[in-house]
This record gives sequence, structure tokens and C-alpha cells, in this order.
Amino acid sequence: MSTARLLTIENLHIRYGALEALKGVSLSLDQGEIVTVLGANGAGKSTLLRAVSCLLPASEGEIHYLGLPLKRVAPYDVVQRGISHAPEGRKVFSTLTVHENLTLGAFTRRRKKPEVAEARERVFGLFSVLKDRRQQLAGTLSGGEQQMLAIGRALMSAPRVLLLDEPSLGLAPILVDLIFEIIEEINRQGVSILLVEQNARQALALARRGYVLETGRVSAAGSSTELLSDTRIQEAYLGGSALGSLGSPGA
Repeated sequence: MSTARLLTIENLHIRYGALEALKGVSLSLDQGEIVTVLGANGAGKSTLLRAVSCLLPASEGEIHYLGLPLKRVAPYDVVQRGISHAPEGRKVFSTLTVHENLTLGAFTRRRKKPEVAEARERVFGLFSVLKDRRQQLAGTLSGGEQQMLAIGRALMSAPRVLLLDEPSLGLAPILVDLIFEIIEEINRQGVSILLVEQNARQALALARRGYVLETGRVSAAGSSTELLSDTRIQEAYLGGSALGSLGSPGA
């Protein structure tokens, strides 16, 4: 596996008014990796991904992609450069069809019609149910199908880096297993993934490395094996006895 550095975040601070949601976060993502970010509700995980997508401005710190800074880059240009984001809560366009949602995901390369058609077929190869429902309104899909559509839409821009925010949230266990299998397949196809996920056990089983956010700071980092064997993380995330002890609402 190549170890080329794709994404570097250094000393990142994000503020919502007087509230500092991220307080000096640093992490990295290399080519071919799946890296997971764990943390309780409010720890700053979604804020981190929104900052990488340039949906939120950094008050301090730097984000570099392929060695180039992302400061003052428009969100659509972030997508064009190769970073795509499947947000928490799916946020599909409910009054548009599956086909139309996917087409919007390819907006930054809409003039390259053969490539867009090829990307759509790759998405249908991953999510055959979307092909069967391509003319169905997205708002009428099940929760699991909407999650597939959100990921598929993000893949339509042919990203090198995919940001996934809570892809298993609210899904039945059998669908969670399916989503994680598909994430692994996406990675095998050459996409590096930064995965925010509260299902810590499955996320660490899938990822190469991980970070734990605690009220806007990185409180632990290491290989998935190291994090799985960490007693504190076991108690907080794998046993459920102290769930929420590593974070508080507000980020």
C-alpha cells in the first residue's frame, strides 16, 4: 500500500461564535487508508468533516490536501479537487429521483458525460437496489436506501478522499453490516476514507488507524489494534458502560 500523504490537518480550531468546537485538532490520512474518528455526541466529529469540506472556516490551523492548503477554497472546488462528503443524516434531495440525486453528485464534472455515466454504473454496481429504484423519489426510499444514495451521490464526483459521517446511524444491524462491507469495497477500489462513526467496534475493525475526539480535542490516536486494546476506549465505546464520558454536547 502506498503511503503517500493525501490529507493533513494541523492544529485546527473551529468556532461557532463564542463556542470553540475544535481546539487544536491534528490528524492525517494517507493514500489507501481508512481512518476512523470516534467520539461521543458533541465531541466535534461532524465539525471536523465540515471543516475539511470548507463548509466551516478555520479560526486557526491548516488543512492541506495533496500538499496544498484548503484555506479560502470554495466547497464546490474542494469536490472538484477530489474530496467528497456524505453528511450525517443523509440529506438526500427528497423530491428528486435517485437518478437526479446521483446526477447532482456529478455537478462539478457535468460536461464529461461519458465519465458521469461510467460513475453512475459504478455506483449501481455497489448499490444494485439504487439501479432498481433509479426513477423513484429519494424521499420514498427506506433509511438504508437513502444512506446508500448519499454515499453513491458522493462517489459520483470520482473522489480520491471520501468523508463519511455516521453512515450506520439509525440502521438495522443487517444493513449496518452491508454498509460496512460496501465501505470496504469502495476502499478496495482506491478511495481513501475518513470515517466518522459511533459504532466503534465495527469502525475499528474496518479502519487501519483511528483518532478519538473528546470535547474538541484528540484524546487518543493510534492503530486500530492499539485503540481496541485501550481499556479506557473499551469502557467508553465497546462496552457501553461509560458511553458519553469522552464528550459533551455542543460541538
